[in-house]
Amino acid sequence: MDFKNAAELLLLCEKEKCPISEIMKRRECHLAETTMEDLEARMRRVLAIMRKSSAEPLAKPRRSMGGLLGGEARLVDLHRREGKSVCGDVLSRAVAYAMGVLEVNSSMGLIVAAPTAGSSGVVPGVFLALQKEHSLSDEELLPALYNSSAVGFLAMRNASVAGAVAGCQAEIGVASAMAASGAVELMGGTPPQCLDAASTALMNLLGLVCDPVGGLVEYPCQYRNAIGAANALTAAELALSGVKQLIPFDEMLAAMYHVGRRLAPEFKETAQGGCAATPAGCAACGNAR
Repeated sequence: MDFKNAAELLLLCEKEKCPISEIMKRRECHLAETTMEDLEARMRRVLAIMRKSSAEPLAKPRRSMGGLLGGEARLVDLHRREGKSVCGDVLSRAVAYAMGVLEVNSSMGLIVAAPTAGSSGVVPGVFLALQKEHSLSDEELLPALYNSSAVGFLAMRNASVAGAVAGCQAEIGVASAMAASGAVELMGGTPPQCLDAASTALMNLLGLVCDPVGGLVEYPCQYRNAIGAANALTAAELALSGVKQLIPFDEMLAAMYHVGRRLAPEFKETAQGGCAATPAGCAACGNAR
């Protein structure tokens, strides 16, 4: 059941007549030499951590270690609950959940890196919002996590998920691709539609720089998790509507990695460019200039 790229993954799905999630489950069981029961237990643990880290800040905001975050997720959720949302319940929930996870991460709480700590809010934000909107059980949600894991694996194997290597496009971009693909399977889409959505999500964030203010994974990271969730939902909507993606996911991933390697050092987690180099950004971390 092993696969090295998206093309091989799709061939396996076609041959076995099963979704991406099932191929990923079989792969993990074989390579990790574990049972399906143990694997399911571990994934339920992942889901539990995601749920807790996304929900807690909505009830009790957490101040970040660097002092740049605290309470933003709750504000978004209150705005939705007051019936004032511009985006509707699904997107507003996804944004609030995604931002909440970043509050937990930046205050040294427990999160699931999906694929990184700095992009950890996108996947739970999207999946938990869809679960709430469509009254899905955890059993129905778990396949989406396996699906997104397959996309994350492909990114790690064939490119990078590190901001220090390829900019924030490798973190938020890949997280958004993971969430988009999983969302498509969750809503009944086919394997090709899943990877079309992943390609679209990654395409939309090509060139995104990594420029953390003060070198902290707080700002603009939290805001970009919100955008990553919105982007994933948009990409999933397009794919499920039958909109085709011109560029296969393997090629989009290669393009992302090529762009990332060519980014100047100040745009790859050094806090020397972008938002981090603005006067307001410098002043916020006590280094005004």
